[in-house]
Amino acid sequence: LAAPRGFAVWDYVVFVAMLLVSAAIGVYYAFVGGGQKSSKDFLMGGRSMSALPVALSLTASFMSAITVLGTPAEIYRYGAIFCIFAITYGLVVLCSAEIFLPVFYRLGITSTYEYLELRFNKYLRLCGTILFIIQTASKPQITGFDLWGAVVATGVVCTFYCTLGGLKAVVWTDVFQVGIMVAGFSSVIIRAVVVQEGIGRIVNDSYYGGRLNFWDFDPNPLQRHTFWTIVIGGTFTWTAIYGVNQSQVQRYIACKSRFHAKMSLYINLVGLWVILVCAMLCGLSLYSIYKDCDPWMAKEVSAFDQLMPYLVLDILHNFPGVPGLFVASAYSGTLSTVSSSINALAAVTVEDLIRPYFKSLSEKKLSWISMGMSLFYGGVCIAMAAVASLLGTLLQAALSIFGMVGGPLLGLFTLGILCSFANAIGAFVGLASGFVISLWVGIGSQIYPPLPERTKPLYLSTAGCNISLENLTSTVNPLTRISNIPTTERPALADNWYSLSYLYFSTLGTLITVAVGIITSLLTGTSSGAVIECLLDLFQTRELSLPQKCP
Repeated sequence: LAAPRGFAVWDYVVFVAMLLVSAAIGVYYAFVGGGQKSSKDFLMGGRSMSALPVALSLTASFMSAITVLGTPAEIYRYGAIFCIFAITYGLVVLCSAEIFLPVFYRLGITSTYEYLELRFNKYLRLCGTILFIIQTASKPQITGFDLWGAVVATGVVCTFYCTLGGLKAVVWTDVFQVGIMVAGFSSVIIRAVVVQEGIGRIVNDSYYGGRLNFWDFDPNPLQRHTFWTIVIGGTFTWTAIYGVNQSQVQRYIACKSRFHAKMSLYINLVGLWVILVCAMLCGLSLYSIYKDCDPWMAKEVSAFDQLMPYLVLDILHNFPGVPGLFVASAYSGTLSTVSSSINALAAVTVEDLIRPYFKSLSEKKLSWISMGMSLFYGGVCIAMAAVASLLGTLLQAALSIFGMVGGPLLGLFTLGILCSFANAIGAFVGLASGFVISLWVGIGSQIYPPLPERTKPLYLSTAGCNISLENLTSTVNPLTRISNIPTTERPALADNWYSLSYLYFSTLGTLITVAVGIITSLLTGTSSGAVIECLLDLFQTRELSLPQKCP
């Protein structure tokens, strides 16, 4: 095992070309493709988008740098059971398209949190907005590489095209970037198949290495990944993103018709499956190539997320520009995720925190304010990348906690849409309860991480490494370094409540919010008949004048 060499000139050329094309798309939609005449044009693309580009944009945002780097490493370390998410994605898209999309689209809203004011009151709208801003702005998306010049360049380019081109620029850069991402994955898969002399050898190595562990029907909710945790917990986790999260919802309700909006979700499902298959093949290729000499245990890499870049430089260094293509694909995932976050943050800030309280502002002024908010949140994303490099693992714990906000918010929207008798008091008490419980189990899981028997990392070997023994991590118990968890002084809750699978955090938050909201609503009196009547009209007619009918 020898450390592969670094980037060549052509790799940098490919990477810079990706950034320049992304910036050019932003310039086009700022000055040529219709401009930004109002805040609706900037934030919603004039509600004129078609299904296919929106579908590809949704797929690109899903495929962040975490997907490009982390999912293959996940499969290398824990096996192909991760592929059960294919079932989860189908359920998520079905729920989002048939339950949440019709409500948001027919209301004609820009921010999903406007619904909370229509359904409950302005205070719950404010709560939802603040939680979303905290959840999204606090998450440093530009991470995974130590190339500070590239990190800053990525952040600047992303902020540039988001600020100039608005949602249309975000969507069409995503279309370009998803092509780059698929090309990056494909180059790795094709080269790995050639190196291993066929796909059969990769599958055979994976089978005998225990990586083809697709089915595990253990119902224990404490196990990290089983069929049930992935299908049930994963459905709640991802529905909180696709069903009610502003970053995703904003794009499909910008479509020119509800049919196009639904089609964008279902076409996106095909994209999710393609990405999952590519990530699985990359993960299995990683294992087949390094099954006898794990780079992590041999201390060639310091984290599992570095395995994919290591593989790329190892097997593709003789192909000028191809390693740069893969790194461009990882950064494309970053660009897509950050741009959707910036645009969504600008939307909720303008629609939920500025427009309701400054009613005299013209559409042109709101459009300029939207651009200013995009610029501001772009700076926040770059700053959070700096924070990530300084805080390291402490920040990773914080990110997990912020991710738990999605469950209670999903519960809040579910309560409003499916429970016609729920009132504002019940919704607020339910949201607070779900949030507190989610934080409790989340913080506990960070302080007392699950033991290896719950996470089930698979065996790694250094038997074939041709380096000195003192550089190796002991292979007597390969799980020791993976877990690094002290087994003493752990409270009783550590091995049950705090060991709950991370996929059930969102499920827990959602169910508690709905259950407490229902009980509290029944105890305090249900919603007014006027609100219920208006919501029924929403489903029974095609009128888009609900805010005027029910101010």
